[in-house]
Parts: sequence; structure tokens; C-alpha cells
Amino acid sequence: MINRRLLVKNLLAHIDENSFYDKKQKITLNTKEGKAKFLKHICALSNSNPENNSYIVIGVEDQLNIIKGVDFYDDSKIQNLVNSYLKNPPKIQYQNIAFPSLPRHKVVGLVTIGPNNKVTSLKKGIWKYEMGCIFYRRGSNSMSTFGEFELKSTNKSIVESIEKSASNNIKLTLDGVFDFMERHKNKYHPTYKVFNEQFVLCWAGKKKQVGEKIFYSRVDIELITEQVRLFYSALDEVKIEFNTTSFRITEYVYLGIKEEFDYYPLEKTVIHFKDNGKHDIVTEYLFQPPKFDLYILHHVFNNCNVILEKLKNESPLTQLEEIDLKELPTIYMLCVLNNIPNAHQKLIEAKPYLKNLPNISTYVKYKEAVRVLRKVKYN
Repeated sequence: MINRRLLVKNLLAHIDENSFYDKKQKITLNTKEGKAKFLKHICALSNSNPENNSYIVIGVEDQLNIIKGVDFYDDSKIQNLVNSYLKNPPKIQYQNIAFPSLPRHKVVGLVTIGPNNKVTSLKKGIWKYEMGCIFYRRGSNSMSTFGEFELKSTNKSIVESIEKSASNNIKLTLDGVFDFMERHKNKYHPTYKVFNEQFVLCWAGKKKQVGEKIFYSRVDIELITEQVRLFYSALDEVKIEFNTTSFRITEYVYLGIKEEFDYYPLEKTVIHFKDNGKHDIVTEYLFQPPKFDLYILHHVFNNCNVILEKLKNESPLTQLEEIDLKELPTIYMLCVLNNIPNAHQKLIEAKPYLKNLPNISTYVKYKEAVRVLRKVKYN
């Protein structure tokens, strides 16, 4: 069983990128250019490593090799992007790796590209890259070609050595549990459970009872034996259930306008732990966007637009507008879900102004709104 945090450290020990791993400070998958560059790296690493895993480490400053971290990314549909654009696509996995040196909301992203042993190419054009383009690695550079391409396995032994040296052990597991307990205050009820005598899973969250239901907010869940963060949410309410072989997370979003607030199930994730030392994760999309009176929605939408214009012009807000500002990202999200024209554009426009507010809570709500909309879009 590989300790992913140790694996990242071992990869970063090779300070220069090479033909079996790449490092990025961040990736952007919400633009054509960002998607195209990501696909280029997946294609290049796959073609240069037909018999072994290859990796992309995200959240590392390139020149100085310093771990900066990125936001938790939970898009289970990232494989769909690869399948849509690549011929002979490799199997990829995006994992969030917690580092004690990073703030609680930051992780290092690790993309694992599985061995494919087939030539991978673009099956349709994207951005400036043409259909049929084949990417491959030459040292730290991604090159391109068309036509015939011969696969060569040159990294298998070194990658196997790196992965072997990242094997988990009892000390790493115990240290991981202690680190998790120390990083979470008592009010977040940090706890752990062992599944199938092999997997140690820790979780923490602020407990909240609504009627007969118990929810947790500010939830953090880590599979300690692999040092992988499985779930993180700053705002959403989460229901946690488990038995001897599985752990289930049902995520809810608290949405509404004025007095019409309620909990809406967003997604259910079940982690199955197997006897053969492996586990799988199954995600089920549950969200049914709430519908509201269009007259009221247009009214609150216009009110948000007035507040946004004041932020752009650095005009002072009234006391009531200061209160409404806190819910501005959520209101824009509800307007998008109810097909109010230009609502999504207004949400995107608001990002730099919300990011610069003294109180970061509104920007956190912005990131949560974008995350929910991304899930809705893919599903």
C-alpha cells in the first residue's frame, strides 16, 4: 500500500521534471486553454510511460520546488474529460494529499496516469491543438508529432523503485493518526476507525442536530494509510454513516431565499474496503435544484448586481447591503440554477472583488457555489 504523501516527497526529490512526472503550481479546467494543456500533459506522460505509472504533482512552485498547495478538488468526472478528447485514453486518478505544513483547506494534488501500452492521441481538436496530435515527453518538455509513433519503456525500473520506497508502514500510519488528531480541535470531534484490519480512516467535523438528523460541517476525511484526503468542505452539511466494510458520506447544501431555506442532498459517496487490500469509491449524484418564484429571484438578482457595481466602483455599502453581500455568491448560484439570464457571468465577475474582501467567508461561499455548479454541469 503506497503512502501518497511520501510518494509526492520522493517525486519532488527529482527536482527537475522528467519523462515520468511533471509538477504544476495549479491547473485550470474551466477554460479551453486550461483543459487543452492538461490533456497535453496526460497524453505526453502516457505515451512516454507505457508500462508504468506516471504522475503530475499540483501545488508546487516550479523553480524553487516549494509546496504551496491548492484548494481541495473533488471532481470525480475528470476521467470523462480525458475519455472525451483522447484516443486510447489512460486511466487517471486525481487525489488530494494532505500535508501538515499546509493550512487545513489546502492540499497537494496528485494525478496518477496508469500504464496504457497504446499510443494516445487527440481524437478531436481543442484550443490550438489539432485532432490526431500525439504528445510525448523529452526530458521535462512535452513534444508533439503526427502519424506513426513508437512506444518505448524507459522509466519502469526507476518508477517502481520510487513507489516501493513510498510503501506505508506502522510508523507512518500512527504518525498520520496523531497528526490528524492534533490538527483538529476537540469541537470537531476527531476520530478514527479501522476497516478490514488494513485501512485506517480519520474524520472530523462540527456536529449539528437538525430534528432527528445529525449533520457535520467543516468536515475533513482522510484515508491515513495512503495519506489521501477523501473529502473536505468548509460549508456544506454532511451526514456520515459506516459499517464494518464501508464508509458513506452524504453531502447536503443549505439553500434558500429570505425565509425559504432547506437542506438539499447533493451527492453520496461510498467507500468500499475489500479483503484484498484495495478499496473503491462510488459516487452517486442526488441534487435536484430548488425552484423559486421568478419575480423574487429577479428582485434579489438585481439587488446583487447593485452590490457588485458598488464593489467595482469602491462605493460604500449600506448596512443592509453589507448583510446581503454575505449571501451574494449563493444568490447568484440559485439564479443560475433557475436559468436567470447572465447570472453565471455575474458570479464570475464577482470573484476578484469577493476575494479581496477583509472577511474571507464570502469568498469561501463563492468557491462552494462554483463547486456545486461544476457538479451540476457534469451531471
